[in-house]
Amino acid sequence: MTDTLPAHPVVDAAEWDAARRALLVQEKELTRARDAMAARRRRMPWTPVEREYAFDGPDGRVSLPDLFDGRRQLIVYRAFLEPGVHGWPDHACRGCSLVADQVAHVAHLHARDTTLVFASRAPQPDIARVKERMGWTMPWFTMTDGFDADFGVDQWHGTNAFLRDGDRVYRTYFVDNRGDEAMGGTWSYLDITALGRQESWEDSPEGYPQSPPYAWWNWHDAY
Repeated sequence: MTDTLPAHPVVDAAEWDAARRALLVQEKELTRARDAMAARRRRMPWTPVEREYAFDGPDGRVSLPDLFDGRRQLIVYRAFLEPGVHGWPDHACRGCSLVADQVAHVAHLHARDTTLVFASRAPQPDIARVKERMGWTMPWFTMTDGFDADFGVDQWHGTNAFLRDGDRVYRTYFVDNRGDEAMGGTWSYLDITALGRQESWEDSPEGYPQSPPYAWWNWHDAY
């Protein structure tokens, strides 16, 4: 490895600014395409969750509806923290740990009626130990049954989105592989949910909850 970089174009400030403006046109196209994709996700059909699932948490055994913590939407990231995973018992897998390191403060998701949790197969004492070591604060539960196999995350990480309507729970979306690269930020999480960011500029089905942008934004300790 060498410290010398290959030759690269170097221009004055005016030419650099022109190049940046030209690229900005494409970047705005990408933003609009990303918004359009999120709008299509909000129109995805839902599929009911027919089976009951159980998780161990810091306060004992809970169900899938319990994971919503009283909110309408739930996002579950399957992280590989368990025996047999590289890094055990001191760490979760490197990739899942990188995802965990980037998770924004969950209070902003809560303000949009959305809960985020992580789930693994490690026992709760091990999860608590690794969370403390790594400085992670998101809720993290232990899977006790076939939840991972039923939702496509038994062999690989992935992020599932659910919605609760009364007593019914529906699976609304799923990303894995490089789709998980975008996760961590509040906007990216909301963009995979059935209700989206719930802001008035979004293209959402009639009757979806929406409020003006900025109106709901707040400091995470002031909601």
